[in-house]
Amino acid sequence: MGSFIEINDTLQLSTEQGFPAKLNYEQHKIKPFKAEDFEGRIFDFKDKSKTRVYHLPPVRNFLVHNIDGKWLYWGQVHIIEVVHDTLKQTTSGKFKIIYLYTPEEMLHAHSMIDRREETDFFGVM
Repeated sequence: MGSFIEINDTLQLSTEQGFPAKLNYEQHKIKPFKAEDFEGRIFDFKDKSKTRVYHLPPVRNFLVHNIDGKWLYWGQVHIIEVVHDTLKQTTSGKFKIIYLYTPEEMLHAHSMIDRREETDFFGVM
């Protein structure tokens, strides 16, 4: 018998799992947010299914908002804490935002990083 650990380079979160409420795409298109707007802030995420390991700083992880199964790529984060619940088989933790994509970059991020048609937020694949 062995253990299964999921290795991720993407922190894909639903709103319920802790995607930052302040990051609103409609507002971002009007007045783009910058990572500096969140400097010093630490965000929590919770209840990611499976036991997951993320890249450690200084290596980035992608920040993705999962909206009804569609992935909206927002930028890059550093994962600064990970907690595994071995009974529930979930992963929780803390992260900080290190870079936010411009609205234009967001339009192209999925096609450069992911390329799965079923998760394409903008439907351009």
